[in-house]
Amino acid sequence: MLKIILIVLAVIAVVVIGLLLYATTRPNSFRVQRSITIKAPADKIFPQVNDLRAQQSWSPWEAKDPAMKRTYSGEQSGKGAKYEWEGNKQVGHGRMEIVESSPPTKVLMKLDFITPFPANNMAEFILEPKGDSTVVTWAIFGPSPYMSKLMGIFMSFDTMIGKEFDTGLAKLKAQMEK
Repeated sequence: MLKIILIVLAVIAVVVIGLLLYATTRPNSFRVQRSITIKAPADKIFPQVNDLRAQQSWSPWEAKDPAMKRTYSGEQSGKGAKYEWEGNKQVGHGRMEIVESSPPTKVLMKLDFITPFPANNMAEFILEPKGDSTVVTWAIFGPSPYMSKLMGIFMSFDTMIGKEFDTGLAKLKAQMEK
């Protein structure tokens, strides 16, 4: 019986060590992005991504905690606009700041997540005019520290975050095409 227990423990140890080593081979950075075509000009859509207050009307995270505490500071919109939130465990606590605003094609934001997992990433919106429509691409990217690599073995950040981006972009499209 002792021999069987030792064999089982040895197998478990090998699997755990294997997973820990495999995590080190994962990429050092990540990028998740989604795009949607909106039948509206870029200059009409741009204010919805360049003004952090306007994002409340289409952000997928707003519905996850209607009681979320929000604080705005800095500029009203564009470079220097800041937003901090604190909410339930689904939205956590963090802050964002627009660090680049190039009307009507690009908004780049610095994202600092405090809880549930500390992380420092970037988010961007690229608006590409296509005839009477605009392709809007929403992306998040940044470093993948070891714990993120390890968690990525068991869950797909692309699926989790991408699903939220799809929801938000669909809401933005509906709002812009009214």
